[in-house]
Amino acid sequence: MLVTLAAPVAPIAAHQLLVFLLQVGLLLLLALTFGRLAGRLGMPAVVGELFVGVVLGPSFLAHVAPGLSTWLFPQDSAQFHLLDAVGQIGVLLLVGITGIHMDMGMVRRRGATAAGVSIGGLLVPLAFGIGAGFLLPATLIPTGTEPLVFALFLGVAMCVSAIPVIAKTLMDMGLLHRNIGQLTLTAGMIDDAFGWFMLSIVSAMATTGLRAGSVLVSLACLLAVVVFALTLGRPLVRHSFRLTSRDEDSGSSVATAAVLILLASAATHAMGLEAVFGAFVCGMLIGTAGGVEPSRLAPLRTVVLSGFAPIFFATAGLRMDLTSLADPMVLLAGLAILVVAIVGKFLGAYAGARASRLNRWEALALGAGLNARGVIEVVVAMVGLRLGILSVEVYTIVVLVAIVTSLMAPPILRWAMARVEQTTEEELRRNEQLAWSNQPQTNGADPL
Repeated sequence: MLVTLAAPVAPIAAHQLLVFLLQVGLLLLLALTFGRLAGRLGMPAVVGELFVGVVLGPSFLAHVAPGLSTWLFPQDSAQFHLLDAVGQIGVLLLVGITGIHMDMGMVRRRGATAAGVSIGGLLVPLAFGIGAGFLLPATLIPTGTEPLVFALFLGVAMCVSAIPVIAKTLMDMGLLHRNIGQLTLTAGMIDDAFGWFMLSIVSAMATTGLRAGSVLVSLACLLAVVVFALTLGRPLVRHSFRLTSRDEDSGSSVATAAVLILLASAATHAMGLEAVFGAFVCGMLIGTAGGVEPSRLAPLRTVVLSGFAPIFFATAGLRMDLTSLADPMVLLAGLAILVVAIVGKFLGAYAGARASRLNRWEALALGAGLNARGVIEVVVAMVGLRLGILSVEVYTIVVLVAIVTSLMAPPILRWAMARVEQTTEEELRRNEQLAWSNQPQTNGADPL
């Protein structure tokens, strides 16, 4: 009996490959250029990198040079998904590296403080967002969408924080070793875990209806990840790196770290949780499990921060069309939601920090860091648009909030942190992080 084998999958078409290579090369070139320009203006590189997508996307290039825009960024899902794939690898590795730099000892000691900040940073903007959802004109709500579902979805969009943007900002500004930087990342991860959990609930309400079983499954998956990390995860990571430590070349350690981070991301994604959650947890395990020399992972950090991450942030703006804000009603609604988003997150995080006995400058810095919503809010907005919960106008407004809050975080962070004295513990943590990046320990500014 003859077995007929399926024909092999055809390789990528020549024109599709050409466009993809030009896209990646141009995005990386402009991301590095704009990032360097942002640095000269006293802003983190991520600010310039985020701006690249706005320039090359429908907000600018499509209007200035529509022919070039259509050829370089065709409205073809397969072509776009190639860029998405590169960007996703970049953001997952970036979040994993951020997890490596987490000081779990400090997190355990000040876990109650991070929880207090997170609760404040969640509940207040969530309530503000729900209230704004009920007050928006009915013309901005898609036909057939229940006002409650729309309001809940807007509340979820207002309460999330963007761990990738926060992490890159803290690295660019040399604040990752500071206690405030560690608390911001911890509180931000709690916010994001809650935000993705709420997103799954609201999405279910908009499609199949909310069922108690789906909520319990999501909670069980979240608990399972935590239990696995605390029991089997650490020895598994330690053993993996002990096997690679025998090689003189650091390449095997870099590959092992990348494999673990990507597989952990795939696991949480398969469980219905966000992929970045798995990457962050895996990064923390790598940083605390032992068995790996920090300097052996320095090449991974260089490639991710200089290559993959800039492409991801540059890609984020390619779906944004800010020209719809020319409509006065949309613009006014956008400004109102922007104010609600900023005030809600600052007020909530500030109140939580002050209740946890942090001083006003530390509280202000936490509010500024958690206020950055970046591409996480863009992803949430895209889910709402796909499900029909958000209209194109409200989608644009949410994207505007994501951009503005990400751009305003760095200057406020710098201003507030200049008034927070660095401790001996932070200096020790800085030297440990320098070991991970294979850079000399100096008394100057932290390059992370």
